[in-house]
Formats: sequence, C-alpha cells, structure tokens
Amino acid sequence: MALSASPDDRARHGRAQRKRLPRSAHDRVPGADARPDPVAVLAEQGTGRLPDLLPLRYARMAAGPFPFLRGAAAVMAADLATTADSGLRVQLCGDAHLLNFGLYASPERALLFDLNDFDETLPGPFEWDVKRLAASVAVAARANGHDDTAAASAAEASAAAYRRNIRRLAGLGELAVWYERVDTAQVLPLVRRRHRERVAAGLERARRRTSLQALDKLTDVVEGRPRIRYEPPLLESVDDLDAATVRSVFADYRESLPEERRLLLDRFEVVDVARKVVGVGSVGTRCFVVLLTGRDSRDPLFLQIKEAGPSVLEPHAGASAHRHAGHRVVAGQRLIQAAADIFLGWATGPGGRHFYWRQLRDMKGAADVAGMDPLMLHEYASLCGRTLARAHARTGDRIAIAGYLGTGDVFDRAVARFALAYADLTLADHAALTAALTDTPTPSHAARPSPKGSG
Repeated sequence: MALSASPDDRARHGRAQRKRLPRSAHDRVPGADARPDPVAVLAEQGTGRLPDLLPLRYARMAAGPFPFLRGAAAVMAADLATTADSGLRVQLCGDAHLLNFGLYASPERALLFDLNDFDETLPGPFEWDVKRLAASVAVAARANGHDDTAAASAAEASAAAYRRNIRRLAGLGELAVWYERVDTAQVLPLVRRRHRERVAAGLERARRRTSLQALDKLTDVVEGRPRIRYEPPLLESVDDLDAATVRSVFADYRESLPEERRLLLDRFEVVDVARKVVGVGSVGTRCFVVLLTGRDSRDPLFLQIKEAGPSVLEPHAGASAHRHAGHRVVAGQRLIQAAADIFLGWATGPGGRHFYWRQLRDMKGAADVAGMDPLMLHEYASLCGRTLARAHARTGDRIAIAGYLGTGDVFDRAVARFALAYADLTLADHAALTAALTDTPTPSHAARPSPKGSG
C-alpha cells in the first residue's frame, strides 16, 4: 500500500497481511528435506575468496555454534526463504545478529548504539531481521550456559521490544522517526543497577577507540614516519602491485563522497597499506587498511577497504537496485543507521571487484555477549530489538507493520519458539561443519569445505 494512504488504511493493510502469514506461524523452521546442505552453501560462498584465508574462516566458524551462526548468514537466508513471509518489506540489515550491533561516534561526536554491519543489506520482509536477531540471542544464551527457559525469554524480549517500538514509532511524524537515535546517554538508565558499572566501562573504552589510539597500537615509526605493524596472518603486508592498486582506487573512492568530504579527504596523504582479516563470515574477502596522515604524523586517519559482493539475500529477495555492490552497502547503511560515517564511500578495484570504504576506528565498541548472565542478555536483547525497530521504521511502512504485529504477544512468542528451533538447527549445522573439516580423504570443493581451504 502507498505511504500516501491514510494511517488507518495502512494499519488495516497490515492487519490484513495476517491472512497471508498468521503471527503464530512465525515459529516455523524448514525441515531437513526442505533446506540445502549448509556445508555446501558455505563451500559455494567460498568461491572467489582468497584461498589462503578460507581455513581461518572455517576454523573460526567451527569454534562453536554462535561463531557458526555469525558466519552462516547465507545458510539462514536460504532457510528463511523456504517459509512464507509477511509481505511487509523494509531495508534489511541482512545479518542482524547480536554482535552486529554496537557503539560508534556520530559526526557530531555523540556516542550512539546502532547496527554496524551492512554487508548483506537489501530490501526484504521485516521479520527476516527480527528472526536472525532472536536466533542469535537463543544460540548465545545456550553458549553462555543458560537453560532453554532463559534462552526463550531473552529471544522473546528482542521481538517484544521490536514490536513495542515499531508501534511507538508508528505514532510519530516522519521527521521525528528519521531523527530517532539511541544515544548512549539513554542506554545506562535501561540497564539494571547491578550491571551499570560494567556497561559504563564499556562505553568509556569505546570513547578511547580512535584513530589516534590505533596509531599507537597498530603502527611503528620507520625512518621518522608511521608504518603499519604487521601481525600475520591477521594484518599483513601487501605486494607493490596491491599497494599501487589501492592508491589508484583511492581516486575512484573519492568521487563517491559528497563535495565537502572530498575537500576534507584531500587534506590527508596515503602513507601505508596492509591486508587485514575481519570478522567471521567475511574472512576470505579482500580487505585492506589504509593509513593516512593529515597535519602531521600525529594526525592519523585509518580507513578500511572491504570487498563487497552480492547480498546473501539476493537469490531469495530479488536483485539489488544498485549495480555496484559497494554502493549497495553504503546506500543501505545510510538508510538504516541513525548517523553514518562521514568517510563512507565505494570504489571499483582490479578485475571489476567492488569495494566500500569506511573508518577503521571511530569510537567503536561491541558488547561482551559471552560474559552476559541471563538478566543482562535479556536487557541487551531488548535494546537490540528496539534499535532494529528504529532502523526498519525509516524505510518500511511502520504503520502497516505495527498493524500486523498488534498489541498482544502472539508474534513475540512465535519468534521465541522459532529462535529455539533454529538454535537446534545451528547446533546440527555446526556439527556438520566440524565433521567436514576432519573428514579424510579431503572432501571435494563441490561438496564441502576442506581444512586446506579448497572450499
């Protein structure tokens, strides 16, 4: 329904979508015969990645069910696509698990809490993000030793917070929704008193994570100039060809920035380049760190260049409107985040590969999910659900979604049941990966990843 329709008509449209997919039906997960082999999905995803880094990717995913879930966005996208959807679309994060929320600095230097990973962003059904978040909550709860009652409660809290905040935002005007943000000044009052000291310490650590701090941590002074300190295989030198390529791509990236940001960027000089390994699911994609200096050697700017490919959602939700995958990531981030990085841009590299650029560190921080007790995980899941609702409200029909969700907890409880069932699937998928990594003889590339990285 058009956004120009009346609020009452949009709310009725949302309620009518319950006939397409009842709220109680959100607990459904695909049966084993309805889903592709998850290990084969991961092996196919490895095509085109750096083969020397694939063993590291699989090793990180094999470390436990939660790391597996983090790296298996493509597996979950395929699973979600096998079930009916609400038909109510938003700009999805595409990978809204617990650790893809965190702290960062706005251009005004306020410390915000928001989604922070947009590699898979694409328009799609709103509930796909909600379910990935809830599933990650359940998997994290089990990894922390919580029983299934606590896991279900925390997963339900994420969905309930999403529903309540979508309904709150449905009552606000367009500018009020666009300006909505979760400032960290709002976070502490939401935290139980027993946890406030720990949360406050995390906020303070994030404020100290700046390019200047990175200069001291990541560089050495060589012949009077800062140079990136290598830590193979996570941070390695690039050959002369790669370094020259990064510099040549720099001009293309510059053109993607607004005019005033180009002027600012021109005040910096590229000093050094290194290859960097990031995340879990992203391991094997091409990623670089660029060190620039401004006024002098103590005025650094660290930029990260990350390869962008098609979203894992595209086979299921439709092709992106953006022909350049880096542009897709940047446009999605600008739509979803309350305030985006001022150096966010994109460029095309050698062989037509797509990349996006952003700051490496700008007061960024992440929660220690592994250290959360049941109560704290419950609170954190609620905060993430609230934040996800704010993101979706900017791009989807929040009034229709609010009408669909309603005032009761039918949706919340269904999503909690889904989360526990998907946690079971994740446990089985993780076991399949670990078995594939220990198989002898080495399994074929087409079937599953091998410890030698042929997948």
